[in-house]
Amino acid sequence: MLSILSWNIQSARAPAGGADLDAVLAGLERFAPGADVLCLQEVACGFPARDGSPGGDQFAGLARRLPGWHCASAYAVDTLAPDGGRRRLGNMVCSRHPILQVLRHSLPWPADLSLPPVPSMPRIALETTLDTPSGPLRLLNVHLEYFSETQRLAQLDALRRLQSEAWTHACSPPADAGPGGDPDSPFAFVPRPAAALLLGDFNMLPGSRSHRALLEPFGDATPPWRDAWQLVHPGRQHAPTVGLHDPNGAPFTFDYAFVSNNLAQRVRGLRIGQLACGSDHQPLLLELD
Repeated sequence: MLSILSWNIQSARAPAGGADLDAVLAGLERFAPGADVLCLQEVACGFPARDGSPGGDQFAGLARRLPGWHCASAYAVDTLAPDGGRRRLGNMVCSRHPILQVLRHSLPWPADLSLPPVPSMPRIALETTLDTPSGPLRLLNVHLEYFSETQRLAQLDALRRLQSEAWTHACSPPADAGPGGDPDSPFAFVPRPAAALLLGDFNMLPGSRSHRALLEPFGDATPPWRDAWQLVHPGRQHAPTVGLHDPNGAPFTFDYAFVSNNLAQRVRGLRIGQLACGSDHQPLLLELD
């Protein structure tokens, strides 16, 4: 069984307002001991915590706390800090299995002309090819726009185009590695598998326009995305992933796991955490055979 966990850790929020990476990893271990892959969103570097204390470099901190794991990062936000350093926010994949390739896709950020204006920030998709015991697996870790539906729909369209692009790569015969067939050349072939996962914080509700747009069939042989919750729990309402411990609100679903249709038969489980922690989001765990 291959287990993939996804969680928006919201910059390692702690209930008291600081940042606590150890608490994040302890929570993950309670919910999903022995998970094979971690897909984390809102990993931060150089931003202060909610209480004003230093948030630290969480990309480096997580890698340091996971010795022997293979880690890849992608920054959606990368700006100059007042002290001359960098402020970064993005996604991270940590895997017990080797990462054969890393691709970082900046997602569209069109101007939203709504009135009144809505805040927004750049977004990114972190694509990794994992060398799993069942063969190469393509994994995309994303965090889409919250305030602007215009931007979120553009980002979903880009993810669909990436799926089509990857499918054509998977179906194409590998080209020569480069001059002389040098295996150490940057042209050396690395597979971009047809079997794919898409996980993260999508900032969309089940059945919404955004949710339906992602699941639309393609006009060619590209395998469409399937909602893993619907595969595991057909006919059941999505379990909430946000606000489970908010006494002043109603919990709702923003976090998902999608699989390419050619991988749907391997889905064996999907469950949502119940952690009482600093992040408003709950982790979800996808299991494949």
